[in-house]
Amino acid sequence: PYRKVVDGKVTDQIDYLTADEEDRFVKAQANTVLNPDGTFAESRVLVRTKGGETELARAEEVDYIDVSPRQMVSVATAMIPFLEHDDANRALMGSNMQRQSVPLLKSEAPLVGTGMEYRAATDAGDVISAEKAGVVEEVSADYVTVMNDDGTRTTYRVAKFKRSNQGTSFNQKPIVAEGDRVEVNQVIADGPCTDQGEMALGKNLLVA
Repeated sequence: PYRKVVDGKVTDQIDYLTADEEDRFVKAQANTVLNPDGTFAESRVLVRTKGGETELARAEEVDYIDVSPRQMVSVATAMIPFLEHDDANRALMGSNMQRQSVPLLKSEAPLVGTGMEYRAATDAGDVISAEKAGVVEEVSADYVTVMNDDGTRTTYRVAKFKRSNQGTSFNQKPIVAEGDRVEVNQVIADGPCTDQGEMALGKNLLVA
């Protein structure tokens, strides 16, 4: 995905380009400094041109700008802290090994993260998020009932020790208590490999 740039001004239009399509355009980086009105703060911008070459171009020549600096790496790779300081082979092994992790009985969110842990956990669909804002009315191992602000009542079923397609244990645990206030999209139950709504693949070990 790229944001369209018209006459040196970044618009809210998002276009999805294939690899051969994007090669025909001049693309600026996502962290390029912009003015409040969406124009480029500097007259010359660092861009990627045909063939992947990097050069400085005039702001009027830019066709697109990246949506996020992270869009060039996968979700697993984006969860490696200080990725730019890692050897390429080690980073490759690290991102592959994250996909091979199995759920722990006691999940533990990493002390050092990149900010992708919450989105990775919630977007995967393994956690239960509140559909409406309200107050938690009842909590048990099997369900969570929320009295919504609009007067309706919602009961969320919690999966207990189901079998996943990979043959691992799929278990969800409520992380709210009776009387707690919940907002829309707030995580109310952890899934496997999550801790307080954040991705938790391993343990924070103390090593010598």
